[in-house]
Amino acid sequence: MIINKNRILSSENKKPILYDVYYNETGNPQPVVIFCHGYKGFKDWGAWHLVAEAFAESGFCFVKFNFSHNGGTMENPIDFPDLEAFAENNFSFELDDLDRVLNEIEKGNDNFPKKISTISLIGHSRGGGIVLIKAEEDTRIHKVVTWASVSDFKARFQENTAAFETWKETGVTHVENSRTKQMLPHNFQFYKDFKKNEERFSIKRAVKNMKVGQLIVHGSEDPTVSEKEARAIHSWNPESELKIIDGADHVFGAKHPFEESNLPTDLKNVVEKTIEFLK
Repeated sequence: MIINKNRILSSENKKPILYDVYYNETGNPQPVVIFCHGYKGFKDWGAWHLVAEAFAESGFCFVKFNFSHNGGTMENPIDFPDLEAFAENNFSFELDDLDRVLNEIEKGNDNFPKKISTISLIGHSRGGGIVLIKAEEDTRIHKVVTWASVSDFKARFQENTAAFETWKETGVTHVENSRTKQMLPHNFQFYKDFKKNEERFSIKRAVKNMKVGQLIVHGSEDPTVSEKEARAIHSWNPESELKIIDGADHVFGAKHPFEESNLPTDLKNVVEKTIEFLK
């Protein structure tokens, strides 16, 4: 298996993106899968490397990357030393990052297989919302899969609360990262950027207009994003496939760090179902 790890995608006047590519070299054109992590997530979280290997073993080229403003740096992609970048992150940056990765694959370099057939997207949690919006607006996308995806970005701002008013007044709010114990800042620009692009950032609108094959996977015991959100997404596109993993949590049994050499049962189930759908 070829693993090209921590490759840097640089663009003028933009923060660089760190990405990994997993594949087995064959003479045939290969389908590519791009994986987008969620909120407070990163490409090296938990068992994502085992997920990448499983896809590569099944004939896919698997690409995972860190969103440019996720808080990690090129030197330290796992902890979040760059809180300034985290504070400035928003959905526009994440969609632009995904676009830059797509352009890089299309352009081709030595980190990717020589021949590529199709490109599909997988998004976890908040990354699910990102891939659904992208799959609806970008004709390069073949199929889209969400794992434990959110169904509504707007609801998460909780606009009618005292906390929201305080955020508006002070210009910054903080969320604890239970993994690193840091208080992660969000500047109010995050909300302003959302309001400016509210139509584009409507997951419901994107799914209702979806023209590509869509698979929705969710755990029945997800404490972070309710199973109801998966059912809502499915209702907006009756052509989509819905798979509820009985008893599964938000990360399908994985954790960080993940020391084991095999995928947890629930996540293995998710990977197998996704591969079957993409094939």
